[in-house]
Amino acid sequence: MNRSKTIFALALWIAGLGFAVGAQASDLSALPDLGSTPAPAPSSVKEAVRTCTKCHDEGEEKPVLSILKSKHAVMADKRTPFADNACMGCHGASKAHLAPAVGGKRADPDVVFDGPAASPVAKQNETCIGCHESGVRIHWKGSRHETENLSCTSCHSLHNQSDPIMNNVTQTDVCVTCHKGRRAELLRPSTHPLREGQMSCSSCHAPHGGTGPKLLVKDTINETCYTCHAEKRGPFLWEHGPVREDCSICHKSHGSVNAALLKTRQPWLCQQCHMASFHPSTAYSGTGLPGPTKPSGAQQLLGKSCANCHSEVHGSNHPSGVRKTR
Repeated sequence: MNRSKTIFALALWIAGLGFAVGAQASDLSALPDLGSTPAPAPSSVKEAVRTCTKCHDEGEEKPVLSILKSKHAVMADKRTPFADNACMGCHGASKAHLAPAVGGKRADPDVVFDGPAASPVAKQNETCIGCHESGVRIHWKGSRHETENLSCTSCHSLHNQSDPIMNNVTQTDVCVTCHKGRRAELLRPSTHPLREGQMSCSSCHAPHGGTGPKLLVKDTINETCYTCHAEKRGPFLWEHGPVREDCSICHKSHGSVNAALLKTRQPWLCQQCHMASFHPSTAYSGTGLPGPTKPSGAQQLLGKSCANCHSEVHGSNHPSGVRKTR
């Protein structure tokens, strides 16, 4: 008897459940038919990135995906190629490259910046100058690096998160890959602090061209030196002619075996110009030490040599001229 009641209760519960489901379905059928709404289409930039990274992924021999961490890939910045066209902003539409491979080989992009299939340098640079023509690059056309047929990617690494040539610590290593003579000079005892990263080649040189000689950032050598060595600018009451004319008459800017980047040790450096009579200006042989057997004035070989007395060689306001002892 109890078993019959249990079966009857279960049957009523199943019937009630079926009625509830039917009522819910009836309510849903009363709603308007929305159809199958497609997912929002991705933006053209993101779609372009997906298209390129299907093949150009982390398996590439040279880093590619790291460009997504660089300034060129900031989509929110309208000045960047990724704001509109992603990779195609620099490499061109490259329709043939996107098409299926023919004969096992895919066509190259419209603009290639590296490798054996690299585009002509003029075409590469035209792509870069299209955005980077203003500012320090205004003198690029006709500059020494441009006439040497260098491309922008000869110095710049665009796919890297941080371009080595834009960093004081790593810039010098990029420059000396071509300027090998300068690499040797920078290893001499007396140099500017390039190896320490306190300055870089572009502190003095304008690699994209300029109005001064030797791609200097200023119009003259002296004006370039004065950007750091302002105390040597003057004007002075007593001026040293070579100093006013050209710092490089006495100094080697990239490195020297002599103190203070001097071309030659004193007193021989000074005696290239100063051989006045009635003054201890003997042309010393440089052998041995000064002593009673040496000619008059040989004591000038000791200490700072000529600078023992003429300490203000760059100019002085002392009543006795450049002859001033500290």
